[in-house]
Amino acid sequence: MGLSALPATAVSIPVGRNRECALRSDSRCSESFELARRASRARGEPMDAGLPGVPAPRPWQARAGGVPHCDTLKLPRVPARVSEALVLRTYPLKEADLVVSFLTRDQGKLRGVAKRARKPKNPFGAGLERLSHVRMAYFQRETRELVNLDSCELIHSQFGLAADYWAGVALDYFAEVSEQLLPSAEPSEKFFRLLVAVLESLQPPAGGNGPALPGSVWRAVTYFSLWAVRLSGWLPELHVCLGCGSVLDDPAVPQRAFFARGQAGLMCGHCRRAPGAGSSWELSGESRAVAAEMLRLPVTNLAPRAWAQATVADLRRFLVQQIEEHAERRLLTAPLLEEGN
Repeated sequence: MGLSALPATAVSIPVGRNRECALRSDSRCSESFELARRASRARGEPMDAGLPGVPAPRPWQARAGGVPHCDTLKLPRVPARVSEALVLRTYPLKEADLVVSFLTRDQGKLRGVAKRARKPKNPFGAGLERLSHVRMAYFQRETRELVNLDSCELIHSQFGLAADYWAGVALDYFAEVSEQLLPSAEPSEKFFRLLVAVLESLQPPAGGNGPALPGSVWRAVTYFSLWAVRLSGWLPELHVCLGCGSVLDDPAVPQRAFFARGQAGLMCGHCRRAPGAGSSWELSGESRAVAAEMLRLPVTNLAPRAWAQATVADLRRFLVQQIEEHAERRLLTAPLLEEGN
């Protein structure tokens, strides 16, 4: 039985320009169709697909009218990457989208577009809040700076810390420093683990509502600032004078240490009075001892201490000046942390 045996209404043969367009649109499948037709002839199978007694049509077989046809494979939409990440900052884009800056464990700091993230029904939920610990799914292309965010699974939220003012300012400080210090698309797992560690140190105990310990905010801020400067490669020697090279913490002849804006390290009392040294502040011996301890131990294993806003405030000022000097801009959140101090 051939196509001529079908009723006239069952056959739609493109004519004129319509036939030319159909042939042109399916030209990419013509070669595959010809190879398949030869194979069918070798097996003795007829090509009149869809007729009674004829095998079911194949993707490469012809439409009615003899036009080759090839069905497109429909694959599920799978994200190119799924990474553990911390959300640093979001920017509004258009009416309903967001540009998200996030730090991944394996790819470093990335920026991406979250479609429809500002609408009530979106695939991100509360996962794009500040410093949320998430599992981010995204599509990445080498030729584009921004990735396309697909969804995120919330691992841990920092929403419980928002009730405390100083903890909220500390979260803004962590996000701002990370945004300024980290280069784009450069893996930095140590910095990621640093952020996770200081955020965990701020969490309240099981069943509690406040910070884990009184003053834990200042401990976390100091620890984060010190290690952020060290991981960036900008931490100078804290026991040697930058000007003359003398040892500042020599037990036989201990010396006072000073720092100034624009100076890459510490100065002794003699170098401090040198012409052009400018205004300077003292870095106490206690602060240098705390810094040495923080460089050796995790934040949760530090010696018990009555942490307050004034505790090692000079060390925090020194570290903030180092960050601002190399980032070439003033931090907006650093003055808020030292209000009233």
